[in-house]
Amino acid sequence: MNALSATNRNFRHAARLLGLDAKLEKSLLIPFREIKVECTIPKDDGTLASYVGFRVQHDNSRGPMKGGIRYHPEVDPDEVNALAQLMTWKTAVADIPYGGAKGGIGVTPRDLTLSELERLTRVFTQKIHDLIGVNTDVPAPDMGTNAQTMAWILDEYSKFHGYSPAIVTGKPIDLGGSLGREAATGRGVVFATEALLAEHGKSIKDMTFAIQGFGNVGSWASRLIHEGGGKIVAVSDVTGAVKNPNGIDILALLKHKETTGSLSNFNGGDSMNADELLVHECDVLIPCALGGVLNRENAGEVKAKFIIEAANHPTDPEADEILSKKGVIILPDIYANAGGVTVSYFEWVQNNQAFMWDEEKVNNELKKYMTKAFHNIKSMCQTHECSLRMGAFTLGVDRVARATVLRGWEA
Repeated sequence: MNALSATNRNFRHAARLLGLDAKLEKSLLIPFREIKVECTIPKDDGTLASYVGFRVQHDNSRGPMKGGIRYHPEVDPDEVNALAQLMTWKTAVADIPYGGAKGGIGVTPRDLTLSELERLTRVFTQKIHDLIGVNTDVPAPDMGTNAQTMAWILDEYSKFHGYSPAIVTGKPIDLGGSLGREAATGRGVVFATEALLAEHGKSIKDMTFAIQGFGNVGSWASRLIHEGGGKIVAVSDVTGAVKNPNGIDILALLKHKETTGSLSNFNGGDSMNADELLVHECDVLIPCALGGVLNRENAGEVKAKFIIEAANHPTDPEADEILSKKGVIILPDIYANAGGVTVSYFEWVQNNQAFMWDEEKVNNELKKYMTKAFHNIKSMCQTHECSLRMGAFTLGVDRVARATVLRGWEA
């Protein structure tokens, strides 16, 4: 099942639990606006190249729309629609005053030089600058984009609208980016894990962890779990996989990856088949990489008692059912990886006030938001007698539905 059908299915289930009016339910699913633009740029060799860029703006009932811009060859409209919708529910679960959006350009970034990427980003910004805005739609980095991409968007947008640092988040620190933003998603995952384990009378230092994905989110989550006394027994990414039943020294692994660019040949553990990581012996499994990795083929073999969805949509609905029957507790992506967008919100707040926070304040506020959201989800679970995933979806959908009705959605 693809991301869009799974998101729609979860939304419809939540709408039924909440007893939403059928017309309101339909209205909440339909995106506010879909934008598709052609971006033609001169390449360095003088030839012209055209790329299709788009932005799906899903909902703005609770505030400006918020979501990443990805540069990827398979930027599929269905997937972007699902991710924009997911951002609407995610921002509502985290209780930050945003709606959802998502966008991208169908391009392979490594096939372009830096100056070509800059031209492409600036042309894309020229095409959409009057449809985004500090109080309308605030983009952020995603797959294939980074702080430098945001700097170019900020500069191009500011040519039309005056200096506007709050137009994007995930910017370089020197242009108004927030301290703590780089580690935010991984740190949020750890705060979410702590809240879940505390509910079960456990803590990070009592548990063993397997982590799939060692990019930004996976490496930060690993580092913070390691610092907190958790034992990480397996780690994998596209370059390889490492296991050590006595616990991997994460700082040594980070250094090894930085030096060699790979997880393989690390002497602090044994190499293993990366596919085995998901079914490795551990208490807590954290998928931090791709969607759909837990499916009906492997779900029955999972040995973890808790799954923390740091990736977007790592568990497909069939796997969800199998795992629930086994009594595995799944902390859903819509909450578990909301640390990134929460600190993006803090960045936007700092830019709007022209008053920057120190890193300690950013991290303390993030912990407050993640912990409060967990307790709100738990109370929805008790009200509707449902799983954590449905607790999170009912919480998010209910907040958006209430804001929509209060603003007069039929007017």
